[in-house]
Amino acid sequence: MYSNGKNTAHSGEGRLAGNLVAFVIFFVVFAAALYSLSFWTFENAWIPSILCFGLTIIAFAVPMHLMGRADKAEELVASASEFQK
Repeated sequence: MYSNGKNTAHSGEGRLAGNLVAFVIFFVVFAAALYSLSFWTFENAWIPSILCFGLTIIAFAVPMHLMGRADKAEELVASASEFQK
């Protein structure tokens, strides 16, 4: 994509270390969710199931909803108004 005659960079460029750290943290949380199911029995089904559900929500929802929208509304409005000119 071009903006003002310049090729704009991908939003993730230059953030390799931070992206890898976040990936490792949330992958470990997801692996812990799967591991919690190993304690599942017919007598003890609620606690591992709720723990797995909660950790899975943390592993998927936090990166998608909180970390995925780092741009601000002012930047979105400014970039949209530049394209309309």
